[in-house]
Amino acid sequence: MEEMAVEILKKFNQEHIIDWMNKLNNEEKNKLVEQVLNLNISQVVDLYNNLSKKFEIGDKKIEKISVTDIDKLSKDDFENHKNKGIEIIKNGKYAVVTMAGGQGTRLGHKGPKGTFKVDLKDGDKYLFQIIVESLQKANERYGVIIPWYLMTSEENNDQTLEFLEEHNYFGYPKEKVKLFKQGKAPLISTEGKLLIGKDKLIKEASDGNGSIYKSLKVDGMLDDMKNNNIEWIFVGGVDNILLKIVDPLLVGITVNQNNKIASKSVVKTNPRERAGVFCKIDGKPGIIEYSELPEEMVEEVDENGELVFGDVNILSHLYNIDALGKMADKVMPYHIAVKKSEYLDENGNLVVPEDKNVYKFESFIFDAFSNFDDISILRVKREEEFAPIKNAEGNDSPETAIKLYNARI
Repeated sequence: MEEMAVEILKKFNQEHIIDWMNKLNNEEKNKLVEQVLNLNISQVVDLYNNLSKKFEIGDKKIEKISVTDIDKLSKDDFENHKNKGIEIIKNGKYAVVTMAGGQGTRLGHKGPKGTFKVDLKDGDKYLFQIIVESLQKANERYGVIIPWYLMTSEENNDQTLEFLEEHNYFGYPKEKVKLFKQGKAPLISTEGKLLIGKDKLIKEASDGNGSIYKSLKVDGMLDDMKNNNIEWIFVGGVDNILLKIVDPLLVGITVNQNNKIASKSVVKTNPRERAGVFCKIDGKPGIIEYSELPEEMVEEVDENGELVFGDVNILSHLYNIDALGKMADKVMPYHIAVKKSEYLDENGNLVVPEDKNVYKFESFIFDAFSNFDDISILRVKREEEFAPIKNAEGNDSPETAIKLYNARI
C-alpha cells in the first residue's frame, strides 16, 4: 500500500508528502497512506493546472426561463396546486433536508451556524430551533411527522450532534432526525502543493453544497428515504430564517407541471444586485452568476417591463427522489475559491499565513439543474421568504433578517 501511495505522489509532483511519511511513526504513516489512496489527487491537480480556464459564455445561448409568479396565479390554480401538494405531504411522502455544514465564523460565532442564536420578537431562538418549529407546525397541520435530514460537515458534525442532544432536538422526535456529512476535497497551495495539517494528514475542506447528491447516497440517506416511501424532498440552507420548508404550493406546481426539480425565486432589488439568477443555458435550466451575465443582458426587460434575468436564487429547492438518485452518480463541476489556511512546514512547524494561500474547490447544488430538461420556478415575495443571515453586519445580517422576521409574525 505504501508503495502505491508513493507512486501516486510522485506521479503528481507531491514528493514533499513522501518526505513527511518518512518522519511519521507507523500508525501515523498508515493513516496518511490510506488517505492518499482514497483521495482523488489527480482531479485536484488537474483543477489546479486549469485554473486559468474560467467560465465563459462564448457561444452558449442564454435565454429567459419561465417562472410561476405566486401573485399572478388564479384562485382556482392556486387551490389546485396547493391541494395536490397537501395530498402528498399528508400521505407521508415528503421530507426536508437542511444544509448545515458551515461554521458561524463570518458572524463572529464559534460553532456550527445552526447553533447561532437570534433575538426575535417571539423570543431568543437558535437557527436550528426555528427550523424545528416550522416542521412542528407542518406536522400538526398535516397530521404527519416529516423526516428531517441534516447535512453537516467533517468540521461540525460532532458539535451539531452534541448541540441537538443537549437541547433534546427542540422537542422533535429523535428517530426522525438523521445527520450525514457533505464531501471533502484536498486543499492545494497557490504553488500547486498539497498541505499537511496539524493532524499530520493532507488538509481537506468541505467541497461545497453540490456534494449533497453523492453524500445522500454514500451515507445511506437515499435508501432511508426510499424505505420510508419518500417521494419529494425539500432542500434548503440553515441560515434563512424565513425559509418556507414545507410548502404544498411548490410541491403541487412541480407535480402538475410534470417536473422532477423545482426552486423558488425572488425578484432582483435592482438590475445590478450581486446575485445569481435563473435562466436557460443552451436550452437547459441553470443559474448564472451576476459576474458572468453579459453586460447587454443585465438591464434587459421583457414586454411587461420586467427584468428578463431578474429571478434570484434563494436556495429553496425541491426534488423528486428519482432526481436525487440520478444526480448521486453524476460528476459535478468544481468552482474555485482562494482561502487562507494554516499548515505544517517540512519541519513540523505551524505556519499561519497572513494572506490567502490555498485554492479550495467547491461544487454548487444548482449545477445539477442542467441535467434536466426543465424546472418549476415559483416566484415569491422577498419580504415573506428571504431573510438570510450571512454577514455580521450590513446586508444579510442578523439585524436585517430579524427585522424581516419580526414583520412577519
